[in-house]
Amino acid sequence: MSKEKLERRVVITGYGMISPLGKNTGETFANARNGASGIDYLTAFDTRGLPCQIGGQVKNEWLKDLEDSTLDRFDKFSSRGLKLMRIATMEAARQARLDEIQERERIGVSLGSHGANPTVEDMMFVHRFYDGKGNWDMKGLLKEGGYPYLNFFRRKPDAAMFLLALLFNCKGSNLSIVSACAAGTQAVGEAGRTIRAGKSDVMIAGGCEADLDLVGFVGFVLIRALSEKYTTPQTASRPFDRKRNGFVMSEGAGAVILEELEHARSRGVPILGELRGYGDSADAFRITDTHPKGEGAILAMRAALDDASLTPDDIEYINAHGTSTQQNDLTETRAIKQVFGERAKQIPVSSNKSMLGHTIGAAGAIECILTLAGINSSVILPTINHEFRDPRCDLDYVPNEAREKEHAIAISNSFGFGGQNACLCVSRFEE
Repeated sequence: MSKEKLERRVVITGYGMISPLGKNTGETFANARNGASGIDYLTAFDTRGLPCQIGGQVKNEWLKDLEDSTLDRFDKFSSRGLKLMRIATMEAARQARLDEIQERERIGVSLGSHGANPTVEDMMFVHRFYDGKGNWDMKGLLKEGGYPYLNFFRRKPDAAMFLLALLFNCKGSNLSIVSACAAGTQAVGEAGRTIRAGKSDVMIAGGCEADLDLVGFVGFVLIRALSEKYTTPQTASRPFDRKRNGFVMSEGAGAVILEELEHARSRGVPILGELRGYGDSADAFRITDTHPKGEGAILAMRAALDDASLTPDDIEYINAHGTSTQQNDLTETRAIKQVFGERAKQIPVSSNKSMLGHTIGAAGAIECILTLAGINSSVILPTINHEFRDPRCDLDYVPNEAREKEHAIAISNSFGFGGQNACLCVSRFEE
């Protein structure tokens, strides 16, 4: 790789999101700044009898923005997650003036997405053609035409990436990232690598998730990962708090437009921030547990700092993965201490999931955007519901209220189910 390509700087020229806290970035950030919660009782499916009945839902009326789009001929192919991603990307693309770029083969897509779950109705439909003795009525099934095909297509993890590229006319590099809670962060990081390598000038990057249905939800219930003890839904997600007892599952989407610096300058588009570094790793420990000493998290954070040519002393804020589970929050605290040493207690650390819940594949992208918005507003978002101090989690978690503080460089952490870790280092743009 040439020195010129290695020195290509990656900046952010647009971002967008839709979350349980708002239908766009501005609304989500304003509500988070006020310490609001987007978590409530679930209405998307019948939760009676389940030990957890709460989540972070996106309001259906917010999806009506798509009705004004000329792209609705693709609705039948689109999962709910992709519809959320389309809304987030439209916001980001408008901000970055993406439609002005003529060389569409230099625009790529990098998306963290896991596809749609089969609905109970889907499974009941298919089993109409099974006799229970190993025999399938394939002729009868095939006569149904598009119904089973469309549902199969929406479940493909790469379908959202393909359709996003089609809808926004992106003919460059296309990456489909499937890595649980780290997917959105990895999608942004890998997009940055693609630009720095000279393979693209612009990338749409981010993640989406919409798993608030019985099939998607009950798996996490069965492994006892979700919060089951809460006074109100809004107080259930309590990262780093002594009474935390599980995460709260949510849905959403986040999109950033990454662009090579000189390409952005040539277009005269406003620059919102810079992607300074990216690191990823694997715990190689257990499929359902992170490493208790945070070894993978340590590797990812150090790799992000190294990629950015920064030291721990340069970091002024950490947007934590902070899921509100006993294991993650303790492990992440240990990892931060290992990487940042004595300075760890001086760095503000907060978790957006206290307000948003855990949006899984979308989390890293949404949290990256909120980190940038905080840098540009000189605001550090709070960790709400931090009421009972855990002596083992003893960092500055910005409890309950946002903090007015100028800061320029931050790290955003994502540590995925199964030990997949990814960290982004983002900053204010400076010449």
